[in-house]
Amino acid sequence: MKLVDTHTHLYLDEFEPTPGDAVRRAIDAGVIHMIFPNVGIDSIERMARLHSEFPDVTSMAMGLHPTEVGEDADEVYAAVMDAFNSSLTDWVAVGEIGMDLYWDKTFEAKQMQVFDAQLALALRHSLPVIIHCREALDQTLEALEGRKGVRGVFHSFGGSEADVEKIRNRAGDFYFGINGIVTFKNSSLAKVMPSITADRVILETDSPYLAPVPMRGKRNESAYIVHTAAVVAQSLGLKTEALADKTSANAFSLFDKIKIG
Repeated sequence: MKLVDTHTHLYLDEFEPTPGDAVRRAIDAGVIHMIFPNVGIDSIERMARLHSEFPDVTSMAMGLHPTEVGEDADEVYAAVMDAFNSSLTDWVAVGEIGMDLYWDKTFEAKQMQVFDAQLALALRHSLPVIIHCREALDQTLEALEGRKGVRGVFHSFGGSEADVEKIRNRAGDFYFGINGIVTFKNSSLAKVMPSITADRVILETDSPYLAPVPMRGKRNESAYIVHTAAVVAQSLGLKTEALADKTSANAFSLFDKIKIG
């Protein structure tokens, strides 16, 4: 079985001092590629260091996470853009970007401004986007409607069938990133999967967060993607191996700048 983890933060503090061990465990579990999305200015160096250790099985995305947008947003965004422009061939996507109004709406306007700028960046460089959208679907779709031609993934999707339809109608060419949420007993996402269809699913872990059942409550890591794959396959009426092949093909189609081997 060959799996792609399209969203994992194995470079964060939770994996110190041996983040490489988590990469090796993922490889042993059947993960053939992992994408590291950036978060803020403090994560860039650690992300690049881990990628340099495993260049054949990892890729990087560069962007500014919406919860990193605060009073110093202009300065922080400029630093992230300096990193982006200094290594243009290193990135397979612009991400993790988007809107997050779950905790605080203080910087909603600034979040939208930074999000829109990064959508424009993705269009300019023909890169897909990795979208973080929490309690902000309408605002996210409004931004996407203003940037026709953007393609990408709604990372950590946990919405309803109505949300799937809304995204299809207003966003266009987007995939749905499915992680451990689909395994949770209090989640209805498994029932939503048929409305997404296998053609639009890519798998992720969002490590170190959202560990799937039966690992829930533990630090998540890319190796645990096998549990998510099994539940998604069951919900779509597929064998796990077939689901792995399909979602991996989807991932390589979307992130078409991934360098293999």
